[in-house]
Amino acid sequence: MTSRLKAKIRHLPHKPGVYLMKDCFGHILYIGKAKDLKRRVTSYFQPSRRLTLQQPKIAALIPLITDIETLTVSCEAEAILLEGKLLKKWKPKYNTDFVDDKRFFLIRVDLHRAMPRFCLTRLRNHLQARYFGPFAYSGLLRKTLLEMRRRFGIVLGDATPKCLSDDRYRLYDDARAEIYGHPNEVTRSQYRNRVEQACAFLEGKTKQWLETLHSQMQTAAEHQDYEHAAELRDRIKALEHTTAKIRTFQKTDPSTPQPPQAILKQLREQLALPRLPKCIECFDISHISGTFVVASMVQFLNGLPKTNLYRRYRIKGPIQNDDFRAMEEVVKRRYQRLDQEKKPFPDLIVIDGGKGQVAAALRAFVLLDLAPPPLIGLAKKYERIIFSDARKPLQLLLHHPALQLLQRVRDEAHRFANTYNATLRSRQIRESLLDELPGLGQKRKVALLRHFKNIHSIRKATVEALTEVEGIGPKTAHGIITFLGSR
Repeated sequence: MTSRLKAKIRHLPHKPGVYLMKDCFGHILYIGKAKDLKRRVTSYFQPSRRLTLQQPKIAALIPLITDIETLTVSCEAEAILLEGKLLKKWKPKYNTDFVDDKRFFLIRVDLHRAMPRFCLTRLRNHLQARYFGPFAYSGLLRKTLLEMRRRFGIVLGDATPKCLSDDRYRLYDDARAEIYGHPNEVTRSQYRNRVEQACAFLEGKTKQWLETLHSQMQTAAEHQDYEHAAELRDRIKALEHTTAKIRTFQKTDPSTPQPPQAILKQLREQLALPRLPKCIECFDISHISGTFVVASMVQFLNGLPKTNLYRRYRIKGPIQNDDFRAMEEVVKRRYQRLDQEKKPFPDLIVIDGGKGQVAAALRAFVLLDLAPPPLIGLAKKYERIIFSDARKPLQLLLHHPALQLLQRVRDEAHRFANTYNATLRSRQIRESLLDELPGLGQKRKVALLRHFKNIHSIRKATVEALTEVEGIGPKTAHGIITFLGSR
């Protein structure tokens, strides 16, 4: 391990969460969950545990890890759900045990039926049904459903109530009704009342039941009825995990897509923007060891990319690998032009980078003597939002729609900058082939490129076409064709 990685592991919290192991290129190798992040992550690097001998996959993984990112959550259930969603999104190479199409269970209530049943499902595939979840613990969830049947007298998916008359039904034809302690024959309105109570419990609104069970467990323990106390403890655990899960996730379930306007509203709230960020512009710098320094600007309108408004820039001057000066230059060029053309500024500027890049972008506005619009940075390492004012960095959960929109904008700017950088490098590599041709000086090389524009057109040219260029005779033309044909 590097000293930097050791320091990061040393400062991990003793909290539940998810950890993302990355290689030297920033690629995610493995995603895992933990009840205690520090203990779990530390265990990978303890020789005494001999994990490498027990699991060849871990033995291959550990030497590749150069960075670890962690996301803390409020409980173990939340960690399980967040892990599942990140696995579906990133599909890391070393998470071989994860099944791609696996989904967490939901509770579905068939409200479109005369006598709604409660059943488990993995998909939201019926518009008239009501869903609760997803749930992290399938075993505890099944126990919860059985407990709810006992408590509320509801029907689960394995039973079909029998209609006795226009408004009267028999729930069971066997002894289960006596076991559950509720009238077996009910009217639709009576049963609907049971359904409403059960739904209220799943929403986390019913605390009295849990309080009663806690009291019963304590009484059983005081009477040394430990078997019954243990049974009550397990029932309480199942119920608490279920209701805690609902309160935490039901309103922000990322599996349900949201319209762009709703996401923009969330982004405005999270960043405390003065108006809805309908127009977002993002900047990124790309170079290879200080060469081919370029920048990109992408624009999103109403949450969607507007590709015809993308811009790319070649950075002027001997900036080399100074990302801050490059960012200052491109931001200055962009908004100086908009100001001269009397065009509106965007509602939000996003900078691919941290404090240094954000400060450089602000410096461009100071030099222009212009008031900047809201400006933030998105630091890729921890996906933290860096503000241009005195506010502390903001870190949203990875599945938060507002953060995901910012990531899409940032990643698009990164892609566009890298594509331009690769184009320039490829062009120079191709054109440099002419430097290897014996007897062809710089003057004639420039004349060829000025006439044919690129090396591809020179390759396709005939002897007659080549001799139209000043300084190129038939012999040289034949030599160029032979040389390029062998490359």
